This record gives sequence, structure tokens and C-alpha cells, in this order.
Amino acid sequence: MTTSHTTPADAEARRAVAPVICYPVSTLPAPDLDLYARARDGAVKVGEWIAAPREAAHFRVAAGQFFRITSIEGPQVGDLNLWNAADPSERFYSGKTRALHGSHLSTGDRMWSSFPHLRPMATITADTLDWYGVDEFGGRVHDVIGTRCDPHTHHLLSGEDYHHCCHSNLTRAYADATGLPVRDAAREVHDVLNVFMCTGFTRDTGQYFMKASPVRPGDYLEFFAEIDLLGVLSACPGGDCGSEHSSDTAPCHPLLIEAFAPAAGALDGWVSPPRNGYSGTHGR
Repeated sequence: MTTSHTTPADAEARRAVAPVICYPVSTLPAPDLDLYARARDGAVKVGEWIAAPREAAHFRVAAGQFFRITSIEGPQVGDLNLWNAADPSERFYSGKTRALHGSHLSTGDRMWSSFPHLRPMATITADTLDWYGVDEFGGRVHDVIGTRCDPHTHHLLSGEDYHHCCHSNLTRAYADATGLPVRDAAREVHDVLNVFMCTGFTRDTGQYFMKASPVRPGDYLEFFAEIDLLGVLSACPGGDCGSEHSSDTAPCHPLLIEAFAPAAGALDGWVSPPRNGYSGTHGR
């Protein structure tokens, strides 16, 4: 049976209804960016890691430290997962971060953790690509809308096994960091912040798109760790993601991760944010 639908007479009026922001953030606790900037000025480097091309690296950063992800050899995007270093059940919640801050993140935005914790894990304190803004296609940089390239979708679309998708890279790195078997580690990997990736949605079909990242060697994204963090960063097999994102042929480059510790007393008055205050009773 075929059902036909006619356009209602008031179609344009329905389309013209003004949108309402789902989560107004005027009451959201704001980071003290001035304090963070002063603390960063005197910070010293305390750690360095390299995410090799088509691989991932794991790293740990203490609450109150900074970490920076830098493009060092050529245009390259990275997929970032975060966990509470002491409690892996608390992890980055990309969906809620997107609902609060928007589809793409930059300076002053925060990476929020999963329920029931729902607190800031990290705050972006510097972004050398903040000049990019929005291009004519609707593309922006550093998204929380893409999930991560993964071998399951790759197999679904191509029928082939590919082991250097970001999901697999993150899985191996998380297994190395925690000692978990790979099959167990794969279940702990979650949706990411796509660092340096330039993405959006097509206007005609609403499909998620990527385009060549504007990132160049020396560009970086820097964060303040609000809690003790375990991080895993994959150097995406798509390189700058200008053609495809699961590829052994795309030019691919390493990413540098560095950690910096502020001087003693530089963060006087700052405390790590508490876990969310909801009672957890859910009405019962």
C-alpha cells in the first residue's frame, strides 16, 4: 500500500518556528581562564609522548597540569579519548559535551564526563586554529560529532578487515595502558574529540563530511586537566582526512603530546571539580 503525503498549507509557517537552545549555559560553572593562563606561564614540561602515524599513544596527566597536542611534521588529525585515571567508569561524554558547547570545540570549552559524574574533565585553554571559524561548506575544526573511524563500519562498507582505524589504534593503546586484553579494551573505547579535524554536515543530505584539515606543523590544541586523566590519542590513518579516513596510502604524520606542570602555588584557590550533585534516586 502506497501512502501519498501532500504539503500542508501552513508548511512554511511550521518551518519558520524559531529554534530554542536545549541547554542554555548561562548558569554553567565557568572556568577561570585568567588563572589558567597565569599558571601556564610558569609551567615546566614534565612529559612527552608521540602518537606515530596510524598508531595511538597513551599518556597520563595529573589534575592541575596542562597537556598539549601538536602537529609536528605535516597536516594530521587525531582522535582523543579521556578517562578518569583512577576510575575508568568516568569517561569523556562527547554527546553531552556537544549538547552544551556545540558541534565543535575551542578555547574555553570543556570536555565533560559520563553519568553519573558529569563534570569537567579538561578545559581547552589554547587553540591555534581558532581563526578558522566556519567555512562556506559549514566546516569547522575540532568536532564532537564524528565517532571515530572503526573496523566494523569499514568491514560493513568494504567487506575488508583493516586494523589501523582509530578505534583499533585506541584499543591497542588502552590495552597497553591498563593491561586489559584487547577484546576487553575495545569495549572501553568511546566517542572522541576529533582534534584538528575539519567537519560538518552537508546542507542537502545532512551527511557528516570531512575535508582537508587546515592544521600545519606547529599548530596545537592545549588543555587544562581538571581531574587526573588517562588519555589515548590516535594519529588517524586518513592523515589530514582530505580524501579518506581508513587508508594505508594517505600521507600520515605523527602527533606530539606534552604535559606541563605549573609552579607551586600558581593554582592557589583552584580545586578539582566535584562529581555531579544529583541524588541518583531517579524518583524512587
